[in-house]
Amino acid sequence: MERVVITGMGLVSPLGNDVGVFWNNLISGKSGISRIDTMDTTNLKTKIAGTVRDFNIEECIGLKNSSRLDRFCQFALFAAEKAWEDSMLTFENLDRNRMGVYVGSGTGGIQTLIDNVDTLRNRGTRRVSPALVPSIITNAASAQISIKWGAMGPSLSPVSACAIGNTSIGEAFKSIRLGETDVIFAGGAEASITELSLASFNNAKAISTLNDVPARASRPFDSKRDGFVMSEGASILILESLSHALKRNARIHAEVIGYGASSDAYHMVSTHPEGEGAYLAMKTAVKNANISPTEIDMISAHATSTVTGDISETRAIKKMFGNQAYKIPITANKSMLGHMLGASGGVEAIALVKSLQEGIIPPTINMEQADPLCDLDYVPNVARKGNFTIGLSNSFGFGGHNAVIVLKKYV
Repeated sequence: MERVVITGMGLVSPLGNDVGVFWNNLISGKSGISRIDTMDTTNLKTKIAGTVRDFNIEECIGLKNSSRLDRFCQFALFAAEKAWEDSMLTFENLDRNRMGVYVGSGTGGIQTLIDNVDTLRNRGTRRVSPALVPSIITNAASAQISIKWGAMGPSLSPVSACAIGNTSIGEAFKSIRLGETDVIFAGGAEASITELSLASFNNAKAISTLNDVPARASRPFDSKRDGFVMSEGASILILESLSHALKRNARIHAEVIGYGASSDAYHMVSTHPEGEGAYLAMKTAVKNANISPTEIDMISAHATSTVTGDISETRAIKKMFGNQAYKIPITANKSMLGHMLGASGGVEAIALVKSLQEGIIPPTINMEQADPLCDLDYVPNVARKGNFTIGLSNSFGFGGHNAVIVLKKYV
């Protein structure tokens, strides 16, 4: 089977729209959470989010084309462009019939849908945009990337809620590993910071209301956490077969060596309290990587900052690694990024790649007093240097979807 490597990375995030800027902010413990200033939050309990700043899609695809796309799709195209540039691929050295796109979204073009519902109610059926459906469907990002780059291989949009990023990377890994494809764009995109989404999560009591201290609101594993913080952005990685990458003398960031997926089969929105599905996905990923659990040097936790979710993941890690669990440093990127939903897994994969490259694990900020049931090494508040060769990244989603990837430092 083919070995699979990462040769390109691009993102849009509340901590920057450049991988270098993002990484420096992440290891510095900087929060990307702030007061929402893009809409009126008067009637909302939550008034904070991880909002993308200084984003200009026009430099990527032009004003005319960008105006036809929902924000989530704009994010995806921008991140794909940056990943393409980073990979240094050219059309001369690849077969487009063997180039694919695996990019998903949880909510798709939700703001475009809301805008057109308002138009329908206020102005009538004749004013609804004829581009509504192709703008809101969750496969729009994957399709637009495929069209722009002429990628005629498989084009898929995995929908596994907040596990989408890892699902996309994992399924792309399988395709390349089996020799079906040479190159795949993989990741996720989300732009769901809307009044409707926030109102729903507020009524479900799922998101933080620490509005007076936005930077301290996302606090995974901390005893005072009160829910996750919504965020937005996109993340695209270019996966490539090692043979294809070596043939063109590509710069290789890291190697993908394992992938595991599972279902909790338990509840639509609550994770399994004992982390059974998470444990199964980790176990499968490590077995798929053909390594021993003792070879895992660090873990990127899903860790959304919900009471039950953080405890469940901690229990799953303990079940997976036994006493070794207390010796593995664990980072929770969402403490700084907030929860980017379907874009989370890809962004956290990029952070894991950087950790393996540079020997630094980002901190889990806002850890002032750990939940007694969360007693592992979460790298509290300050980044840590170390010798990291293999890292595991968890992503879990509504519906009980679990996706875990294992990355290895490429030397």
